[in-house]
Amino acid sequence: MKKRKLIFASLIYPGKDFQTDGLLLAESVRAFAGSLSQATIWYLFPETGEPFTASFKDRLQALGVTLIPIQVDPTILNFPLACDPVAAAYAELLASDQADLLAWLGANTVVLQEPLDFLLPESINLGVRPVHHTLIGSRFDRPPDQFWEWIYKVCEVPANHIFPMTTHVDATVIRPYINAGALIARPELGLFAAWCEKFLALYQAVFLQEIYELDWRYKVFIHQAVLTGMVLAALPPEKIRTLPDTYNYPLHLFGEDISGRRPPRLEELVTFRHEGFYKNVDWQQQIPAGDRLKRWLAGRLPEKD
Repeated sequence: MKKRKLIFASLIYPGKDFQTDGLLLAESVRAFAGSLSQATIWYLFPETGEPFTASFKDRLQALGVTLIPIQVDPTILNFPLACDPVAAAYAELLASDQADLLAWLGANTVVLQEPLDFLLPESINLGVRPVHHTLIGSRFDRPPDQFWEWIYKVCEVPANHIFPMTTHVDATVIRPYINAGALIARPELGLFAAWCEKFLALYQAVFLQEIYELDWRYKVFIHQAVLTGMVLAALPPEKIRTLPDTYNYPLHLFGEDISGRRPPRLEELVTFRHEGFYKNVDWQQQIPAGDRLKRWLAGRLPEKD
């Protein structure tokens, strides 16, 4: 069987907002992804017993999106974002003999242009974007703190695999800290499987329980920290490509962007992330976009209850 160039995959849940996000992502791929607009799209979801709406499933079927159930331990579902590495690893396993590349995207992604940078050259094994804010990240001009020293140790990160990376919004130079919602991987390498295995082994560690008590953000972002550690352990810097700033742009942080690279309008971006912009009744007045894009987005949102 000839491998496909790329498969898009994401994790969704049956809730209304996830369904809206999933439809926006799939519709945007089909409308704006150019040569990748007809690529396979997989939506993985944990089997919780809660059903998707019939209209959602009908729209996904019309868009050629495949829903893939995954079995997840309930304790995982009760921990912030812990399902992400589990779902990513399963998607990677399914894609390993079907595609050259797997684009693992947050369901709250919208594609606006052909994402040609997703088509990594043969010399690159992983495409990434840095985190939006520094938050729990490790500033490059300071020694790593206790948390990051622990991550490097348990993930066995070689010192020469650590390189500078600049956050998306607050423009701080940090040690690598990768955003888990925009990953372009070669599935045969098993990077997501390694991430999942290490995360499940570590996320309830005694050391981390103490860290979680000190700052709740470590609990929310431990999945990204472990992802970063496992990527750095597996790949030297020359095998990792930081995607351009026009990818994975955080619309919800537009007003906080002090990077000097803030786009005047969304139309200049290739992909953006959001936190449910459509929940604001004035979203069309608030988002930095032209009328044509606003109409397109509005036409794909569900009717208000």
